[in-house]
Amino acid sequence: MDRMACVELPAFPLQILLKQHPDWAGLPVVAVDRDKPQGVILWVNKQARAARIRTGMRYSAGLSLVRTLHAGEVSSTAIEKGLAVLVDRLRRFSPEVEPCPDEPGVFWLNASGLSHLYASPRQWANEIKTALQASGFRASIAVGFSRFGTYAIAKTVVAGAAVAVVRNQTRERVLVGQVLLEQLRINPSLLDSLQKLGVRTVRAFLKLPATGIYRRFGLEAQRLHQLAAGDLWVPFQPLRIKAPLVQRLDLDDPEADVSRLLFSIKRLLNRLLVMISARYEMLTELTLHLRLDRAGRQTEQIRPAGPTVDITQLMNLIRLRFEALVLKAGVIEIRVTARVARCKMLQQGLFVEHPRRDFVAANRALARIRAEFGDEVVVQARLTEAHLPEARFVWEPVGAIVCPEPRDVTCRPMVRRIHTHPIPLPPRPRHEPDGWLVRGGVTGHVRELTGPYLVSGGWWRSSVHREYYFAQMRDGDVLWIYYDRHRRRWCWQGQVE
Repeated sequence: MDRMACVELPAFPLQILLKQHPDWAGLPVVAVDRDKPQGVILWVNKQARAARIRTGMRYSAGLSLVRTLHAGEVSSTAIEKGLAVLVDRLRRFSPEVEPCPDEPGVFWLNASGLSHLYASPRQWANEIKTALQASGFRASIAVGFSRFGTYAIAKTVVAGAAVAVVRNQTRERVLVGQVLLEQLRINPSLLDSLQKLGVRTVRAFLKLPATGIYRRFGLEAQRLHQLAAGDLWVPFQPLRIKAPLVQRLDLDDPEADVSRLLFSIKRLLNRLLVMISARYEMLTELTLHLRLDRAGRQTEQIRPAGPTVDITQLMNLIRLRFEALVLKAGVIEIRVTARVARCKMLQQGLFVEHPRRDFVAANRALARIRAEFGDEVVVQARLTEAHLPEARFVWEPVGAIVCPEPRDVTCRPMVRRIHTHPIPLPPRPRHEPDGWLVRGGVTGHVRELTGPYLVSGGWWRSSVHREYYFAQMRDGDVLWIYYDRHRRRWCWQGQVE
């Protein structure tokens, strides 16, 4: 391969966030690791940068500088979907596309053998830029001869030009030597150490003795030096183009009978599993697209307990889903799509252990529940950072049950059971001869209150001021209650066990 190109979408997660919120155009916007006041700012647009907001700040610190600062969290799933879409777009201009695994938004393309399709490499690069702009992305493109050379030049391309084409390898080395190290994605501590020595460009960095780079600056600096000098050759690794695992069937007449629909789906699934087995893969998720007669489309997802090619297990899950399904009209088209994973070769053990709990059977049971009632019915709680107690956990879907790993503790910890919504309590009387009746006298009066423990803040959304107490009841229960100072009422948050 004599020519290659690097396509960089600067601050790719931030570009995804701006596409999700087009009304934020022209406003200061940042992307954070979590949408909380204590979230760390990861990406900054030029309006926020002009307001002295920098990466590494907390979102609350950015709000103290700019009250109109907008922020959002870009999930890894959204980034993966965006990268997949871009790879498909770039394949229209080159069949070999390699995304950078360490920096989302950077791609290398094979630019060789395109002279019969495009008048010049610049025209080819300009058409890539136009296609990305039509999709709502801002990109810089460099066409050169080496992986590191095109990457470094793409980092320095002026926003107005957005395209740089290098004539020969000598010119590429000259341009790479002029690139500032701060324009590359380098560890800040390494960059600070190099700048203290006056090393600010790639040319100055290459003048350092190669034998002492690792001992003085570490492995990352050594790898960067080898890449820039051309001593470390990394082969071009484009993504393989796989045939889509899709099977489709058009029905002559609208079909609403579940038995006949299952028979048609089984035929499609048989063909699909043959294709999957030929690729030495296993099915992890099955998507059924049903086109209804004059009633739109309906999509159902089936997830088995684990990767499998067992048609009996899959058809049982599909049958459970269809028995609970309500179709608005007859089905006129069935399309089956599969998501797969590579097979794992496991070695059989000499001694077979039989644990008391069969987790394989448990996962199969959960898969049947999901197939019959939907994926959202099997969830688990996950702790998260939040200001108020009732927001410090979220519910997320359960993938698979694994063997627990309990820790040995000398003293059994107490557990706070939190209500989904705080329960309002009757007002506290002025005089309490027998104690405060919190729960209508069912379990007795309040014997002792421990507190208050203050929780205040919320200025970024709505002001909160709570005074928490532990209420010791006469029957031995310990309730967790608080007084809402702004709303002037008592609420029952939970119970300590």
